[in-house]
Amino acid sequence: FFLKGYTRDTSFLAMVVDIVQELKQQNSDLVYVCDPVMGDKWNGEGSMYVPKDLLPVYRDKVVPVADIITPNQFEAELLTGRKIYTEKDALEVMDMLHAMGPETVVITSSDLQAPLGNDYLIALGSHRKTKADGTSITQRIRMESPKVDAVFVGTGDLFAAMLLAWTHKHPNNLKVACEKTVSAMQHVLQRTIKSAKVQAGEGNKPNSAQLELRMVQSKKDIENPEIIVKATVL
Repeated sequence: FFLKGYTRDTSFLAMVVDIVQELKQQNSDLVYVCDPVMGDKWNGEGSMYVPKDLLPVYRDKVVPVADIITPNQFEAELLTGRKIYTEKDALEVMDMLHAMGPETVVITSSDLQAPLGNDYLIALGSHRKTKADGTSITQRIRMESPKVDAVFVGTGDLFAAMLLAWTHKHPNNLKVACEKTVSAMQHVLQRTIKSAKVQAGEGNKPNSAQLELRMVQSKKDIENPEIIVKATVL
C-alpha cells in the first residue's frame, strides 16, 4: 500500500509518481491511495490552499497512477473541470475520474442537498471493476452523515487511511468499506467534540487544540466500528 496526502511542492509530487510507477513494476498488486489535497469550499465559494501549478500535476500525472482517490467536491471539480450542482453531475464527474485511471473514487464531502435534510453531509462513492472480457461494472453509493459544528484538522487524512484499510478488507464491496469508514469517522468526531466541549467549559467555543482528534481514545471504534451511517446503493 502507498498512501499520499497533503503536499505543496510540484517536484515532490512528480517524484511520488515516479516512485509509485517503479513500485508497481515490482509489485502489480500495489494499491496507491491518493488524497488530492488542493482546496475546499467555504460558504459555497471554493479556493485552493496549495499553489495552482499542483493542479495539472495531480490531473495529468498523479490521478492516472492512483487506484483510489478521495477528493472533496471542490477538488473533484478542479480535476475534471466540471462543476457539480446535482447528484447526477457528481456521478458523471466520478465517471470522468474513473476514465482518468482510478478504480475507486470517493467524493468525501459535498454541498449537495441531503435527502435526510440540511443537518446531513453527503459523500459519494464509485467503484469500477473491469471484468476479464473487457466490460466494466460500476457500484455507486451515497452516504449521509450528521454534520458536526466544528472545524477539525486531520479528518481527510483519517478518512483516506481508513478507506485504504477497509477497501483492503472488503475489496469488492465499496458499500461496506465506506460504511465502516464513515461510521468510524462519526465515532471519532462525536467523541472529539464531546470531549472538547467539556474542556472548553459551558458556553465557551472549543479552540483548535481542544478539537484535536481523539484517535487513541477511539482505537476500538477505528478497528471495529459500530455501523451508524448506512450507504444507499444508487
